Amino acid sequence: MNKTWDMTGKTVLITGASRGIGAEAARAFSAAGANVALVARSADSLQDLAAELGERVFAIATDVANHSQVEVAVKQTTARFGGLDVLINNAGVIEPISHLSSADPDGWGRAVDINLKGVFYGMRAALPVMKAAGGGTIITVSSGAAHHPIEAWSHYCASKAGAAMLTACLDLEERHNGIRAMGLSPGTVATKMQREIAASGINPVSRIPWEDHVPPEWPARALVWMCSPDADDFVGQEISLRDEAIRARVGLA
Repeated sequence: MNKTWDMTGKTVLITGASRGIGAEAARAFSAAGANVALVARSADSLQDLAAELGERVFAIATDVANHSQVEVAVKQTTARFGGLDVLINNAGVIEPISHLSSADPDGWGRAVDINLKGVFYGMRAALPVMKAAGGGTIITVSSGAAHHPIEAWSHYCASKAGAAMLTACLDLEERHNGIRAMGLSPGTVATKMQREIAASGINPVSRIPWEDHVPPEWPARALVWMCSPDADDFVGQEISLRDEAIRARVGLA
């Protein structure tokens, strides 16, 4: 449980950083010595987290569904810290949970804007900076829902499946340019999203006992490990925290 990886001098941009996995990832990367850019829509929450973590942490209120705002966030990060070494595509939404027959088209589309297009916007903005510097790491937080249909989650399953394919395309096109593209499927995590899932009462995931969800610190630690040379064998792949061998590698078992 005490494995550590040194990120001193590296710059990490994390989307969806105001809560849950994103906030814990910010803490983990900051503790490892990295400069951290916090990106989310909630300016107040970001500022509170930046104040908690100190001067190497920078908050940028950003809607990842807006490509211009994402480009600005990357530019501000590189101006502040001199570069960008890691992008963590973590921002995501599960609402509105609904069967296809009654799904709100605007809400369905908004989920795709955040969960899929937001991932593309992050990749598109970060790639020129990383390639100019000789490489970098881009990790997208994935889900088992990317690979299996789940009742009333058509928006989430479709957008996560698309994001997983984006990661595969990124690896195919940019590995030779030094880009380390990977996905992390964290399993069910004790975050606000799981509260929203439980409140829906739809499908078996909503009925998983709270104590069975992993703490957000686990995927946060995994994300830091994935940026280390120890994870080089997994470049181009989606890593699952359900895998006991991966947990052991990260130091979670």
